[in-house]
Parts: sequence; C-alpha cells; structure tokens
Amino acid sequence: MDVKRLLLLIPLAVLAYLLVIQWNQDYGPTDYDSTPEITQSSSNAPLGNAQNDDDLAVPSTSAPSGAVGDGLADDTQSGTSSRDFIAVTTDVLDVRIDPQGGDIVYAALPQHKMTLDTERNYVLLSDNATRSYVARSGLQLDGQASRIAFTPESNAYRLADDQDQLNVDLRAEVNGVEVIKRLTFERDSYAVGVNYYVANNTDAPVSARFIGQLARDNSPDPSSGVALGMKSYIGAAYSTPEARYEKIDFEDIQNRNFENREAQGGWIAIIQHYFVSAWAPAQDQQNLYYVTTDSSDRNVVAFAGPTSTIAAEGEATLGATLYMGPKVQDYLEQVAPNLRLTVDYGWLWFIANPLFWLLDKIHDIVGNWGWSIVLLTVLVKAALFPLSAKAYKSMARMRKLGPEMQRLKEMYGDDRQKMSQEMMKFYQKEKINPLGGCLPIVIQMPVFIALYWMLLESVELRHAPFIFWIQDLSIKDPYFILPILMGVSMFVQQMLNPTPPDPMQAKIMKMLPIIFTFFFLWFPAGLVIYWVVNNIISVAQQYFITKRIENDPSVGKGLRTK
Repeated sequence: MDVKRLLLLIPLAVLAYLLVIQWNQDYGPTDYDSTPEITQSSSNAPLGNAQNDDDLAVPSTSAPSGAVGDGLADDTQSGTSSRDFIAVTTDVLDVRIDPQGGDIVYAALPQHKMTLDTERNYVLLSDNATRSYVARSGLQLDGQASRIAFTPESNAYRLADDQDQLNVDLRAEVNGVEVIKRLTFERDSYAVGVNYYVANNTDAPVSARFIGQLARDNSPDPSSGVALGMKSYIGAAYSTPEARYEKIDFEDIQNRNFENREAQGGWIAIIQHYFVSAWAPAQDQQNLYYVTTDSSDRNVVAFAGPTSTIAAEGEATLGATLYMGPKVQDYLEQVAPNLRLTVDYGWLWFIANPLFWLLDKIHDIVGNWGWSIVLLTVLVKAALFPLSAKAYKSMARMRKLGPEMQRLKEMYGDDRQKMSQEMMKFYQKEKINPLGGCLPIVIQMPVFIALYWMLLESVELRHAPFIFWIQDLSIKDPYFILPILMGVSMFVQQMLNPTPPDPMQAKIMKMLPIIFTFFFLWFPAGLVIYWVVNNIISVAQQYFITKRIENDPSVGKGLRTK
C-alpha cells in the first residue's frame, strides 16, 4: 500500500513542481507599458551607425555577427529634409512612416485593443522614451547604404471602403538614380509589401541591394502586463531551409553570439506574446541573415537580399514583405513558410497543434471560444476514457478492499518485509495492479501541459468573452470563482478515491486541492475552464465506475476472514 501511494504521489508531485517552475517563469508583477504616442522628436533618434563609412557595409558570411555596423546609415543623400510623418490607415493597421528612410516607426492594430476596458489600439511598433521598436528598410546603392530622404506624394493615406489595396509612394533621386519606395497595404492584411523601384538614369551600371531590419530595445512586452499576469518569450527568431525555426535571445544579440547565415528564402522576426513583426524576402532568392546592435544599442535582426546590377538606363525592382500583427497561424502561413512556428507551443507542439486545430474547428461551429474549450475538453476526455477507466477501476477496487489492506498493515506493520509479501499476495489474489491508478495519470499529464501552452499562446483567446463575468479568456478570473470551483471538484474527486492508510499521506492528499487552487488563481480563465470541466467529467466517470465496483460481488470474494 505504501508503494502504491508513493507511486500515486510521484506524478502529482511532478505536476506540482512543473507548475511551480512555470509559475516562476510566467507569473509575477511587471511594469505595464502604456500605449506610446509617436512624437516628432522621436524621429531624431539615430536610425543607424553613420559615424564610420566602414560600418555601413552589410556583413559577409565570414565576418562575425555585429563586426560591422547595422548596415543603414543616418545621413541624407537627397530630397526633402522634412520630418513630418506619413500617416497610413487601413482596416487593420494604423502606421506612421518616416520619410527619412521610409521606415515604419509606429504601428497600431485597430482590431486589437491595449486592454479589454479601453478603446486604445494595441501599439506594436513605436519609437519614444518608453519603447523603441521600429521596422527599417534600406537600399544599398553601389555598396553605400544610406538613409534616403524621400518626398511623399501625401502626408496622409486611408484605405477607402471601396478599396482593396493602397499604395504609398515615396520618391527620391540619388546621384542620377531615380528611386521609388512603394509600400503596399491590403484590406484585412497585416502584411505590407515594401518594394524599391530603381531606374538608373546614368550612363554607367549601378549595384543595388535590399536591406530589411527590425530594431528593438529591451523594454518590457506591453502585452504581458499586470492585468495579464504572465510573461512569454520576447526576442528574435529566424528561419532557413536548414533551420525551420530558431530563437535568438536579445542577450545573444548583445553578446554577438550568432553567426551570419546565407540561405535561400527564410525570414527574420521579433516575437512577443501574441504578436510578431517579421521580414520575409522572396523565397527563391539567396539572402544573408545577421544580427547586430545599432548606435542606440538596440537589438537589430536583419537580412540583406542579393546584389543586383542595373545597367545604364535600366530598371530593377527589389523588395520584401513586412508582417506586423497578431500570431494567427493562417495569416502567418500566407506570408512565408514556417512563419506560423512563431506561435510557439513549446516542446509538446506535436500535441498542442492538433488540439488547436480541433479547437479552431469547434469554434467555427459554436462561435464562442469558451464553449469551444468546453467541447474540446469533452472530446479529449472521451479519447482518453480507456486510460481513465483503468485508473478509476483500480482506485475503486482499492477503495472497496481498503479495510482488508488496513487489516494486513495492522497485522504485519512491525515486519515490513512480511507485510510486503502479504500485500503482494493480496494484490495477485484480487487482481489489483498497484500502478493501475498512476500510469494513466502520468500519460495524461503531457496533454495538460500541451493545453497550457496552446491556450497561453493563442491570440484568438485574447479579449475573447465566455459567459457572465468571464469576458477575457486569456487572463485570470477576476473573482477567482473558476479556480475555487476547480478546487471543489478536485476535493470531490478525492472523496471517491481510497483513503491512504498512512496518516501523513492522507494529509498531503487533502492539501492538494488547496495547493492546486492557489496555483490556478492566476492561470488564464480558458485553461481553468478546461480543468474544471475535466474534473467534473472525471468525477462523473469515477462515481459510476466506483458504484459498479462496489456493487460487484466478485470483487473481494476471496477475502480471508481472520
């Protein structure tokens, strides 16, 4: 009996330990980053290292990462010196473009609010005293990468109701080379096409190369504030055919712990909770991926496309796609292969991915993410019922035969060897498997952990209502009703289990519902809903199985009477 109880406590202790570890990583107070307002003064911040011409070259694959500058200078080649930002508004994006370089220095998402109780749009990119996070792109002409000062056709653009596409053209002339930088916005799309149309009006060939960069400081993730009570990965990532999805911590960027890579296709990104920005060049071209820091000590992840030679009086088009938006797998898959992997479900992704696919299909039918989680739980419990039934049958038999096992312990308590021998004979005679109640629980633990990451990472649950007081499935229950219900259901389930003969084990088991309730107080409501429904179904299954075992006269028929 002691061995069986010990084996039962081991998986529960492991789960509790994992929850504690995850608690330390994900939960805790953090400074909430309020929505930054873009200001004219923010444009005066350096956009690159232009102090030394040698620092402007794109690094080669043999050079250590960061050994040269960020590849985009801050000097002006020609055109207007105006610093008035260009406002572009679509149904899903509200951005500001700096004509000095044509960089996007501010991007808000009208379809996503900063918090549930505000109308302020969620701000992904911004450049001010609170946070510096911008998407830059440049054109390297004849080996010189500089910030071209463009002249816009207008200072304000808006996607009209009858438009599906909006082009923003910025014009400049650099040493006889005409450059048009066109940013293409589409309805219902967070992907922006960024293209340079280069016309060589000189009598000599020129070389041109597209450079795309994402620059971010180490400020906190605004989507992981106190209201959410959680933190997720914030850092860089890249993809190549050889490495489908690899992370680069900001610390590694600062310490130059990344070797430049050349690859066909691929992408680079900066990831945070629920949202991502990414540059995706053409997948049929050879690109150079590198990281560095700029003169403002921001973390820079970048790519440089292949160098094109434009003949005299010739023309060329160079470009890439910039994604700025939520981590919705369908959106990301349309931008570049493997970009959907930025929706990071952790090492149990092979379980979490099918679970999310099923959850999404259920949502297509019921239209509510909360009820979708309920139905998903029912389906998961149905799939795991054979394992659960074995566990419940084993525990029911142990419960019914508990008095006899207690009698054996009292008889041979002073002789542990003899007691173990008699207990094993008893197990064999009554066909009891001491591991029967433990192994199914252990097997089901990965499903719970995978569900945790899936529900934590899914932006679809952000600000998604359920019923009554649950208006956001991605944050904790504001009144802690769901965690309390979870604790009560866990207590009821324990009442159906056999009472441990060891008093200390019994006390530990009684404390588990309280401990788990405390853990779940700050868990996302969507995850707690799953656990509550799971426990309720488990109680129902265990109750009927226990009653059937208790009413089965064959169980315990061979008990000895002494």
